[in-house]
Amino acid sequence: MMIKKYGIPGLTAVAFLLISTLAGAAEERWTFDGNIHNNSLAVSPDEKTAVASYSERSDVVVYDLAAGKVRKVLKGYVTPRNALFSPDGKAVYLSDSSLGVVRKISTGTLDVETTLPLGAGAFGTAISRDGQRLYVNNEAASILSVYDLTHNRPVSVVTGFAQPRQGIKISPDGKTVYVTNFKGDKITLVDAVTGDIRGEITGFSKLRAISVSADGRTLYAANSGSNTIAVVDTQKRAITATIPVGQDPYGAALTPDNRYVYSGNLGDNSLSVIDTAAGKVVATVTGLDAPRQAIVFSKDGARAWVLNKDLSIAVVDLKQNRVTATIKSPPQA
Repeated sequence: MMIKKYGIPGLTAVAFLLISTLAGAAEERWTFDGNIHNNSLAVSPDEKTAVASYSERSDVVVYDLAAGKVRKVLKGYVTPRNALFSPDGKAVYLSDSSLGVVRKISTGTLDVETTLPLGAGAFGTAISRDGQRLYVNNEAASILSVYDLTHNRPVSVVTGFAQPRQGIKISPDGKTVYVTNFKGDKITLVDAVTGDIRGEITGFSKLRAISVSADGRTLYAANSGSNTIAVVDTQKRAITATIPVGQDPYGAALTPDNRYVYSGNLGDNSLSVIDTAAGKVVATVTGLDAPRQAIVFSKDGARAWVLNKDLSIAVVDLKQNRVTATIKSPPQA
């Protein structure tokens, strides 16, 4: 279902009231959804800057990747949920579900440039390839908000979800937004332009992170309830295989060449390495601390940056499949 524009630019009065009410609730309760835990790691397009967050910490850490050290600690958060850079790398967008906002932060100065009010529960985020639209999951209101980043105003609110959390991806052709529903254990397909719901994919078990192949034909999803990675045919909208991995998988990160999927296994502090052609685990990376969704690959496919629980970053050599360095985190604020 789509709530379209009427009166209030980009939002109906109903949607505006809903978001305002939830934002007020966040202020009163302070930690709005602290029982839900996740982490996030974003790396700038030039691979010089990394932004790391963990929902149990009120600070967000910015790293200088080239120097291998902390650049700055950003304070003033409650339950930071997701970080992602704009395609041009000039800004990073940070969501906080308790504050009910997404903050646009300058990569150069690290100052907040804009604050977008999304309502308490603002969680996972995705940005269009042209950098003009931001899609924001709201797990509390079970909605998807669409923002025009050129004019910093809301475009629409899509309803019909069931606790959409961190998992949200845009198809490579930019036409479809894949939204995970934690409560419903399904993925909803949303038309990226019109906001209409086009269908759903079911059969998951405690659905976490997702990745989409470069050709858009295959989706990989982490099932923390069954310790598997689901392989999905996006044309058939059906699960075609499930691959056993480590304990409590949250991550399902696809390498740039699409040859491997790395599963972040919270339960046994490991990464399972899946050969996508063979459809099985071919290696395991150890020496991590509670890895979740926060796995990012370098463009050349040589390394991965994996976030540990203390917000330190493990550097993984993808040829050797082992941790070769760790960028230390600052003490918790």
